[in-house]
Amino acid sequence: MSNRTFALFFSALALMFILFAGTGIWMVSQSKKAGEASLIGGPFELTDHTGRTVTEADFAGTHKLVYFGYTFCPDICPSGLTTISTALDLLGEHAKQVKPLFITVDPKRDTVSALASYYEHFHPSFSNLTGTPEQVALVAQAYRVFYRKTNSGDTTDYLMDHSTVTYLMAPDGEYITHFGHDVTPERLAAAILNVF
Repeated sequence: MSNRTFALFFSALALMFILFAGTGIWMVSQSKKAGEASLIGGPFELTDHTGRTVTEADFAGTHKLVYFGYTFCPDICPSGLTTISTALDLLGEHAKQVKPLFITVDPKRDTVSALASYYEHFHPSFSNLTGTPEQVALVAQAYRVFYRKTNSGDTTDYLMDHSTVTYLMAPDGEYITHFGHDVTPERLAAAILNVF
């Protein structure tokens, strides 16, 4: 085999390897995205801070920011909801295309009236949602959210351990991405603008 033929053969082999590797990486990334989308989110039935029964269908057609927490939370939840509120302010007119949802992980204390009082502290487009313990457990499971009481006593003075994630969901309810507690309002607003 001549040097020229060998070089051509080797080049063709290298090109085939690059194409196969690139295709494999693309397929893995697509399946990962599809897997994440199917693992996060889903149907629910809850009650909002006005006492109205709502489902995921009531929020179809807009991007959603979904945050799980509770009104008795001393610092993490107010900080997270303030970040979302500030990001929505930064979005200006684009904020109309985003629906923020605050879903309690403490339905025992977070009644409709408690959520109505809490509503006054954050962006006016929020819907604060509660339900029976079973309804909350189902929606938390759908979003892969962890939560639990920090003590087993049957007292009203307790804290809740819970995931501190903000989910960005598409208008059709599919998962887009999520943000940790350290996200800034500016970064959150920029990420939302990027998906419009």
